[in-house]
Order: sequence, then C-alpha cells, then structure tokens
Amino acid sequence: MKITKYPQSCLMIETNNKRILIDAGSLKYEDKFLEAWKKADIILITHKHGDHIHSNVIKDLTIPIYSTGEVQNNYPEIKFNIVKENDVLHLEDIKIEVVKAIHGYNPNLKNGGQVFENVGYIVDDGQHRFYVTSDTICFNNDYKADIVALPVTAHGLTMSAYEASLFAKELGAKLVLPIHMDNEKYPTNLVYMEENFEKFNINYKVLDIGEAIEI
Repeated sequence: MKITKYPQSCLMIETNNKRILIDAGSLKYEDKFLEAWKKADIILITHKHGDHIHSNVIKDLTIPIYSTGEVQNNYPEIKFNIVKENDVLHLEDIKIEVVKAIHGYNPNLKNGGQVFENVGYIVDDGQHRFYVTSDTICFNNDYKADIVALPVTAHGLTMSAYEASLFAKELGAKLVLPIHMDNEKYPTNLVYMEENFEKFNINYKVLDIGEAIEI
C-alpha cells in the first residue's frame, strides 16, 4: 500500500492496482495535483467543508464519487453515490467500510458551517486496514486498523493529540499519519503532539505535501 499526502486531509491510496482519492479539497490546491487526481478509480469525500472537497475540480472528473446526503445537498452540481455509516463498498478485491465520524463544533461554524453528516473510511486491501477518520472528535467504537490518518488540531473541531493517542491505541494502530495540519486558521500545536505521541509510544509520520509512504 502506497499513501501520498496532498494538502490538509487529502490522501491518495494506491493498492492492488487501484487508486483511491480521499478528501480532495480546495485548501492550498495546485493545478499540478490534477494529473494524479484524474488517475483515481474512486473518490471518497467525508463531509461538506471546502478543505475536504474542491467542487470546481472534481465536478469535471469522470470518476465515481461517494459521500453523504448532506454533501450532495451542498453540491448539487456534482453527482454523488450516497453512503452512510455502516455501508460497505467493494472496489474489486478492496473493501471500503464507511464508518462513524463526529465533527466537533465551535461558533465559527455558525451560519451553515456546522456538519451534521460526517463519515470516515476504512480501506482494507487484505494486508492492511487503513482508517481515515475525517475531522472527528473522539468517540467510542470497536474499529480496528493498523494504519490511521487522523487530525490532531483540536480547537473544538477535532481530537487533540492526547485523544488521538488514546484513539489510535484502541484501534491497535501500528502507524499514525497526522493530517488536517495545513490551515493556519487552526494551527497544530506540534510540541504538544510530539509530547503526547512519545508519552503513549505512538509510531507516527508527518508527511509533507506531495510526500508518499509505502507500507
């Protein structure tokens, strides 16, 4: 499994001769990304915020796009395949589980910004289970994954590094990829992140934009 990081929470997963693009957003988007994005076999969007969906770009792609009913309502110009928690998708021999996510709230999300439908995705290629949580606060679950991409920015919207460490431990994750770190409006406390990941013995890798890792 190869994972390539794009801005904010956007990831391209390449495994079993398929490419899965998750949360292709508008934040810090560059035209050079499009060539790679166009090669995806499927696009998964977790929720409606623009840093997770670049509607002006993906609306012109002839690739199946999956997301929630709320996202469809917010972007009527795009045809989505609607998914909800507990759905399971199959991309040949790859299983994609649609799982729970709870977007946090602060008053900056008033006037249409609050998220009511949010999902994460667990990509299972038979060798690895890679869980992309979406922007979520910590919640009780019985999910298992050996790799997890999660936000650690806090600000009431997502987990902090403390909750993320506990969350990753419960998953049984062997590797954590912190994401959602490119918006200066919600900066990540890197010192706090490092302190907590080290305290909980979390193996993690912060990928730069455009950097890839092979598992």
